[in-house]
Amino acid sequence: MSAPRFTTLGCRLNAYETEAMKALAEGAGVRDALVVNTCAVTSEAVRKARQEIRRLRRENPDAPIIVTGCAAQTEPGTFAAMPEVTRVIGNSEKMHPATWASLTPDLIGQTERVQVDDIMSVTETASHLIDGFGTRARAYVQVQNGCDHRCTFCIIPYGRGNSRSVPAGVVVDQIKRLVGEGYLEVVLTGVDLTSWGADLPSTPRLGDLVRRILRLVPDLARLRISSIDSIEADPALMEAIASEPRLMPHLHLSLQAGDDMILKRMKRRHLRDDAIAFCTEARALRPDMVFGADIIAGFPTETETMFENSLKLVEDCGLTWLHVFPFSPRKGTPAARMPQVNGAVVRDRAARLRAAGNATVARHLSAQVGQTHPVLMENPRMGRTPQFAEVVFRADQPVGQIVQARIAGHDGAQLSASA
Repeated sequence: MSAPRFTTLGCRLNAYETEAMKALAEGAGVRDALVVNTCAVTSEAVRKARQEIRRLRRENPDAPIIVTGCAAQTEPGTFAAMPEVTRVIGNSEKMHPATWASLTPDLIGQTERVQVDDIMSVTETASHLIDGFGTRARAYVQVQNGCDHRCTFCIIPYGRGNSRSVPAGVVVDQIKRLVGEGYLEVVLTGVDLTSWGADLPSTPRLGDLVRRILRLVPDLARLRISSIDSIEADPALMEAIASEPRLMPHLHLSLQAGDDMILKRMKRRHLRDDAIAFCTEARALRPDMVFGADIIAGFPTETETMFENSLKLVEDCGLTWLHVFPFSPRKGTPAARMPQVNGAVVRDRAARLRAAGNATVARHLSAQVGQTHPVLMENPRMGRTPQFAEVVFRADQPVGQIVQARIAGHDGAQLSASA
């Protein structure tokens, strides 16, 4: 018998949780199973999950298939109705040792076929100790889960539940353990990271957590923050950006659009000028700061003029790393009931946004030529700068270590080291 095999779809948090589930499943003695950790962010993501399940069944006709993740949480009936599926497990249940212990090696017993409870009733986020994703480059620490906001395009709160925070002391202890094992970079991750602390005693903020980590773990070389909602950035976080060189100068922003009317229809909590003001302030505090951003193309009712405002936001905010999402109506969300933009127009706008993003990446990379950067090696020939740009090397470097690299050129997507 062999250890269970996992397929991860969707976000970095899903990848993190897959690593935790591997340990739980193996510790419980689950064998010969296929586990699909699904994403629900778009209808296309659900379609891909179903497609992957059918592919796995064709290639493994006798193996039990367990489906979990956000799509399993929001649409358990969809997956329970698939003849290929053996078990459907919810997002909360998948992180409980008892869930995996209830699955005998051959998955025969009294276990319910569908184990999906009300995610909104979950009040805690467990801290799962993992050692990265099969690499010595960086470790990811989940400090928050769920979301209290209800953007009109998003199904994720119904898959993840309300916001829950991991206590600061638990986070610090986990990071100390990871640093003790040799990790030089830690990434804080969550669904709505800037809401961290709102449910904890004395309601600390993300900036408080960042400063506490850097103070109490002096041997941590690099701390990186994953996606944040800029309107929730607190004064302590801005102070850390200004004063903490170990906090990496790279922030990925959940902006979604650059037109005020579209932002209101999305039920976002910021306006266009708020996004520009945040980027201006952060760059003034940390001149080497680089921004990524999520932007949706073709949100319902978006006119060409509205889209142009999003397109111009790339320059007005000085965005570099864009994640562009062509709008896809998600059943069960208010945006799915709004007047839709023609699909060809959506695709064209997404392409124009990506082209703008490619141009800003090329400009950023060109500006690095001739500079020397500390590069964290992800594999023997590729690492990343503090601003998250990839650097390729001609000779092998020590994986998981930081090496100084002089930048000789770039190909529009990656930097190249001079040696």
